[in-house]
Amino acid sequence: MKILVLNAGSSSQKSCLYSLEADSLPQKHPDPIWEATIDWTASPEFGLMKVKANGVKQEIKLDPGKKPDGIAQMLDTLVQGETRVLEQLTEINVVGHRVVHGGSEYSEAIRITPEVKAAIAQLIPLAPSHNPAHLEGINAIEKILGAVPQVAVFDTAFHSKMPKSAAVYPIPYEWFERGIRRYGFHGTSHKYCANRAAQLLGQPLEMVQLITCHLGNGASLAAVRQGISVDTTMGFTPLEGLMMGTRSGSIDPAISIHLIRNHGMSADQVDHMLNKESGLKGITGVSGDMRYVAETMEQGDKRAKLAFEMFSHHLRTAIGSMLGNLHRLDALVFSAGIGEHSAVVRQAACAGFEFLGITLDPEKNAHPEMDSDISTADSRVRIFVIHTEEDWAIATECWNILGL
Repeated sequence: MKILVLNAGSSSQKSCLYSLEADSLPQKHPDPIWEATIDWTASPEFGLMKVKANGVKQEIKLDPGKKPDGIAQMLDTLVQGETRVLEQLTEINVVGHRVVHGGSEYSEAIRITPEVKAAIAQLIPLAPSHNPAHLEGINAIEKILGAVPQVAVFDTAFHSKMPKSAAVYPIPYEWFERGIRRYGFHGTSHKYCANRAAQLLGQPLEMVQLITCHLGNGASLAAVRQGISVDTTMGFTPLEGLMMGTRSGSIDPAISIHLIRNHGMSADQVDHMLNKESGLKGITGVSGDMRYVAETMEQGDKRAKLAFEMFSHHLRTAIGSMLGNLHRLDALVFSAGIGEHSAVVRQAACAGFEFLGITLDPEKNAHPEMDSDISTADSRVRIFVIHTEEDWAIATECWNILGL
């Protein structure tokens, strides 16, 4: 069984192909037989595609003004040249897409129909950087592969069972009825990490209580109880919650009103500032990359140090807020680029929670293996570093939906 996964971002496209020969899903996820990434902003002149298969790595320049053509070129590498892994594209049985926003209508992954495509398009105002890219990928697959089954896996789906007390904003209730609510994001990652943490604990997911920390350029936490996300930090859009790479996270909403009323900024300018020029980048004035922040902080840069301390403060505050909706805490999980690779962030996140029995082992934290426990032997709460496998999670949803 050949399952193609397309994971489109606002300026990137990540894809992989899984080949499954068994009659049931393997207990441990297999490595894809082909991987490709497209960075549409690699330079002002071109996008850059990197392909890996058969032990071969290739780089190909693409025209950033012709993204559908770029997706077609990417698929060509499946059946041509040294990265060829298929005789023909018709061997692909199903294509799974990560879709950032599914609104309140979609609480599970679903096979894509014209109605589903229309719903994704209608939600573009809530995910303007991502949902258009998802539609581009879906339409490109339709054009190239015809009627091959396609599946949408929504980032919002895992959070769809949150209690109303968490989902409804404290504004006139009519706006909730009109779709303004906490949706939450990174759901595919949070769901995968929760399942993997339960495996590491040797317990069914329904029996454990977790805080999962997806910390990358975009970052969010989820409180998971009995297999359900009961609270999360992102909300109506991915802007709410933690301080992030270029996003402000939660701020006093009156700041936006003040900037528009008293400083002549337009709504679009405020939106750009909060999403693209804030967070770590806004404080350092240079970069939103945590690696830059940590390195320059060590060199004595005061603004980098402030950015790190602010990020850590907001992260600890959010962990504390998630605790309020759990009856106990079995494990704290770190994942994604920062969560998996930044020892100083994990250390700062856990600092001060020793009274709850969260005790980090400094040596394990400094050099963790993926999917490992970095807590001390006497810690009452396990601390896991888990490599999020969103692509495999999407492939699994495809398998389950089609009954393969």
